[in-house]
Amino acid sequence: MSIQDILNFLPHRYPFLLVDRVVQLEPFKSLKALKNVTINEPFFQGHFPDYPVMPGVLILESLAQAGGLLVAGSVPDQMQGKIFLFTGVDKVRFRKPVFPGDSLYMHITYDRHRMNLWRMHGQAVVQDRVAAEGMFSATIVDREDQA
Repeated sequence: MSIQDILNFLPHRYPFLLVDRVVQLEPFKSLKALKNVTINEPFFQGHFPDYPVMPGVLILESLAQAGGLLVAGSVPDQMQGKIFLFTGVDKVRFRKPVFPGDSLYMHITYDRHRMNLWRMHGQAVVQDRVAAEGMFSATIVDREDQA
């Protein structure tokens, strides 16, 4: 999946687009994506100036965006005029800080879906060590601006 495909599927844009590349996609099974974390990320100005660490909530957001790409790659015909919105996170754990210069790999594994509600497991990994992980659920809804 190219960056243009990512931009076509996700509504996020700079500075909130947190997926640089999809490395591997197996529809209805798994997705592996990459975010290269640089010191130029705007959140490092305040988090924290003397000890820059990627905010955990943005690690979760990057996992959610990767999860959205797994769904979009699994049912691309159902995503026209739709948007994928978070409905919940469970059992989230932060295990390692993410620093500028890290390559953050998102490993998303499909769990199940029923109608438009999807559930998946996500792991954020840096140098083969888990930085964060959890269960995510989200739903496909009509974009209100296109109804």
